[in-house]
Amino acid sequence: MSQESSKEIRKVNVSSSLESEDISLETTMPTDDVSSSEEKEGTVKITKQLIERKELLHNLQLLKIELSQKNLMIDNLKVDYLTKIEELEEKLNDAIHQKQVLSLRLDSQLALQQEDARKHQALMKQELETVLLRQKQLEETNHQLRERAGNIRHSLRDLELTDDCYEKLKSLPEDQLSIPEYVSIRFYEVVRSLRKELSDLQMKKGSLTEELSGYKSQLKSLTESYEDERKSRSELEVRCQRLTLELADTKQMIQQGDYRQENYDKVKSERDVFEHELSELRRKYEILEMSYKAQAKERNDLAKELATTQQSLNLLQKDKDYLNRQNMELSVRCAHEEDRLERLQIQLEDAKKAREEVYEKYVKSRQVTGDRYKTEYEKRLHEELEQIRLKTNQEIEQLRSTSKEMYERENRNLREARDNAVAEKERAVLAEKDALRKYDQLLEQ
Repeated sequence: MSQESSKEIRKVNVSSSLESEDISLETTMPTDDVSSSEEKEGTVKITKQLIERKELLHNLQLLKIELSQKNLMIDNLKVDYLTKIEELEEKLNDAIHQKQVLSLRLDSQLALQQEDARKHQALMKQELETVLLRQKQLEETNHQLRERAGNIRHSLRDLELTDDCYEKLKSLPEDQLSIPEYVSIRFYEVVRSLRKELSDLQMKKGSLTEELSGYKSQLKSLTESYEDERKSRSELEVRCQRLTLELADTKQMIQQGDYRQENYDKVKSERDVFEHELSELRRKYEILEMSYKAQAKERNDLAKELATTQQSLNLLQKDKDYLNRQNMELSVRCAHEEDRLERLQIQLEDAKKAREEVYEKYVKSRQVTGDRYKTEYEKRLHEELEQIRLKTNQEIEQLRSTSKEMYERENRNLREARDNAVAEKERAVLAEKDALRKYDQLLEQ
């Protein structure tokens, strides 16, 4: 409003100055002198030279009036161009200020993201240290269990069962089952669950590899679009520089005053076109800059998600290798237990034969008090056999409990790893949503 009022005041001043100059020019014409000389010399003829002189004076006065009007119009044009140039410079300064503010905001956001990345890296390092400590503890317990179960490995062999054999043995009660059959049933159940988990892990690995390939293709497309937009941005910057150079040239030409009145409409139309193009280029430049920032942020988020998925995939591969090693160790341990069981059965058969021999000798030597000694011997033999049976049952139960604890521990570790992977994926999804929300906010701004 202030600018419009100043322009109106200037126009009023220019019109008043024009009127005053017209009046002054009219008063300076020597018409009174000519009329007075004609009145005084009434008989003097009006010669041709006097008429031409009057016409020339009149034409000279008209030319002076036109010259003053053109000078005023040129001054008005200069004032208008100067005001418009000042407005354009103010807009340019505002745009530069906005660009600086956005760059500062981007730097602050980059610093925050780097700080979050450092915190996340420290947290991952701490988790890795805890995992290594846990692995060391598990290796120590594994060594102890290997030492304790060294004798049982030879007693258990060929524990793999078919589905039909498993159904037949499962239908029988536990009292009728032998130790190898019972252990083979338990081994079949545990191995079946492990195989199911192994197949699930393989399927999960395939899905993760597919997601990884999708992320790679998306990253490639984003880089290509980023290159295209960067090229267009460079072209727009070159065009903007060219327009600024042309604007400087026009400023110089206006200051020098080389334009004429007949070129005013052409210059005005060109200026309007240039202003429109400049506004359009600035708007396109701002849009491209915002999209470039958003795509750069999205590319960084995708790189972070790719790193997290690769790390989870490596952890799952390590868990798979560890389960394979545990399976091999359990198979070797079962073989040792089978060997020990065979030795115990051989010792039991030898003990039975020795008992029969001793019993026969005892019967021959003690025929008189045979019944009493026989009952005592049978009672003692029964107690010894009961002790051997209880001892073997205790060892089997202990082996069963240790193997069960080991399997539960491994299952718990696998569940924790799966939960960690799911939580990491959820965090990545939330980070992506947050980035999209910030991108929408920036686009709105």
